[in-house]
Amino acid sequence: MSALRLAIAGAGGRMGRALLEAGSADAGTRVTAALDVAGSPLLGRDAGELAAGAKGVAIGADPAAALAAADVLIDFTRPAGTLVHLAACLAAGKPIVIGTTGLEPAQVGKIREAARAIPIVFAPNFAIGVLVTMKLVDLAARALGPAYDIEVFELHHKLKVDAPSGTALKLGEVAAAARGTTLEKDGVFARHGVTGERKAGTLGFSVARGGDAIGDHTVYFLGTGERIEITHRSASRATYAQGAVRAAKWLHGRAPGLYDMDDVLGLRG
Repeated sequence: MSALRLAIAGAGGRMGRALLEAGSADAGTRVTAALDVAGSPLLGRDAGELAAGAKGVAIGADPAAALAAADVLIDFTRPAGTLVHLAACLAAGKPIVIGTTGLEPAQVGKIREAARAIPIVFAPNFAIGVLVTMKLVDLAARALGPAYDIEVFELHHKLKVDAPSGTALKLGEVAAAARGTTLEKDGVFARHGVTGERKAGTLGFSVARGGDAIGDHTVYFLGTGERIEITHRSASRATYAQGAVRAAKWLHGRAPGLYDMDDVLGLRG
C-alpha cells in the first residue's frame, strides 16, 4: 500500500515544523506539499530546511496546488487561514485535520457545515495523553459531585494568541457536561476586584502566558479537607504532531462527517 500523501499548512511555524517532522517520520505517510502564508520569506524554499524528512518539497502558498499533490491536509494555523484551507478542501473534495484553536462560533459553524461534504477531524488537542486526561476529568466530575469546586488552570508560551486554550475549554466542557451543565451557563472566565463569594456550581478558569512553555493544564477538584489535581504537561509539540498524523491516516477514506480524537482512538461511547 502506498504511503498517505500529506499537505502541511503553516509549515513555517513551530507547530508546522513539528508536523513536517512527524509526517516524514511515520512509515505510513509522506509529506508531498507544504504551505505558508503569502509573503512568507520561506515561499519557494525546500521544506527540508525545516524538517530533513520533507526534503524535495517546495513551500508554497496555493492550497489548491497543495491539495492536488496530497490526500489529506493538516491545519494548525490561525482561524482565518484555516477557513481558507477548509474552502480549498471542500473544492477539492479532500479531507482535513484541524487543530486550530481560538475559532469563533460562526467559524466553527462553517466547519460543521463543511463536514456534510467532506470528512473532518476537528479537535482542541491531539496529544494522546490529553485525551486520557479528559476521561479522568469526566470520571472525577461524576464521582465527586457538586460538593467539589472545579477550577481549570492552563499555561502556554508567550506567543499564544487565544485564551483560555482550546484544551482548557474542552476540559471545562467535559467537567460541565459530567455535572449536567454548560460553560455558557456556569463558566467563570474573569475575576477582578471584589467578586464576592464563589457561586456554587461554577467552573473557574485561570490563564498564564510566558516563555516557551508548550502547554500545561490542571483541573482542580477542591473539596472540604482535600483537593484532587489532574495535570497534563507537554514537553514537546511532537506529541500533538504525531496525534495529528494518526488522525490523518484514520480519516482517509472515511465518509463525510465531523470527527474528533475520541473517534480516532476508538474511545467514543
